[in-house]
Amino acid sequence: MRLSLGKVKSAIGLDIGSSSIKLVELKPSKKGYRLVNLGIAPLSPETIVDGAIMNSAAVLDGIKGLLTELKVKTREVVASVSGTSVIIKKINVPMMTEDELNTQIQWEAEQYIPFDINDVNVDFQILGPSDEGQMSVLLVAVKKDMINDYTGVLTESGLTPVVVDIDAFAIGNMYEINYPLAEGEVLGLVNIGSNFININVCRDGISIFTRDISTGGASYTEEIQRQLSQSFNEAEAVKKGAGVEGENTPKEVFDIIGVVSDSISAEIQRSMDFFGTTNPGVSVNRLCLCGGASRTHKLAEAVSARLGIPTELIDPFKKVECDPKIFDPKYVANLASASGVAVGLALRRQGDR
Repeated sequence: MRLSLGKVKSAIGLDIGSSSIKLVELKPSKKGYRLVNLGIAPLSPETIVDGAIMNSAAVLDGIKGLLTELKVKTREVVASVSGTSVIIKKINVPMMTEDELNTQIQWEAEQYIPFDINDVNVDFQILGPSDEGQMSVLLVAVKKDMINDYTGVLTESGLTPVVVDIDAFAIGNMYEINYPLAEGEVLGLVNIGSNFININVCRDGISIFTRDISTGGASYTEEIQRQLSQSFNEAEAVKKGAGVEGENTPKEVFDIIGVVSDSISAEIQRSMDFFGTTNPGVSVNRLCLCGGASRTHKLAEAVSARLGIPTELIDPFKKVECDPKIFDPKYVANLASASGVAVGLALRRQGDR
């Protein structure tokens, strides 16, 4: 699924998240894909709020810094959005061709989108037949203001935006190049970022449910700050040190992390329960976690215990060729969990779905 803005043979993937900007560039290879560029630039709190750019100057500085540091030559870029300005719905419409639906999608969307249809960009993907004479369509609408803010800052940084994707779909693309798809398996892909959790439930490689949850890794930092009277930077360091060999982390920190992990697990469970009620007879077989906060101490175990579903951490670079002479394996490993969306974006090409 994409909102296309131009034509491109290849592009860099740029994930502008709540706490950092991740850049990934891939090139096709005989074995699949090889890594060409990888980097991350931190963003201060409140730079991105609910997916909206609040401080474009800070984002611009972060992008330019990455482009300079990594000596990126490619100018075409694929970015993504998420949050309350993004609406994703599975709808049923009368059976028709893609061209016919393309001419009618604005009218169809108007019935389901809680915004003025003139204020959104709309895209769709036909999923297949549903009821008699009907077909299922995945409908996506994004507020034009959000698209304009993102494309504006990308253009100002000297890049040419060619595709604006959705975070949840990007992690689906990332998963497909790294892991085999088991026929008929219902898979829950969960990207746990700083302020958002993106959920994409797929069956046979097709998204059948998506949801963004307004919580994430920042909740750990905020709770550590509150309970231990620490600064943001101190709390971040304590959070990242928890569970790391050699770090002397107090028990009270693990207690805080455990409580927050249970809260995050409960939010994921609520989304899975909602999926179950709207898709009777369909159960999620397995959860795969990625995102910077997914590596939080024992979070995966907490999610698995609460939902009663096998849960694992996945590697966005599992089958991506990473030349150790160019990329330090430890550096790649450290950035891997946070790079899921950016890897998915770097795979995009104008015109594909």
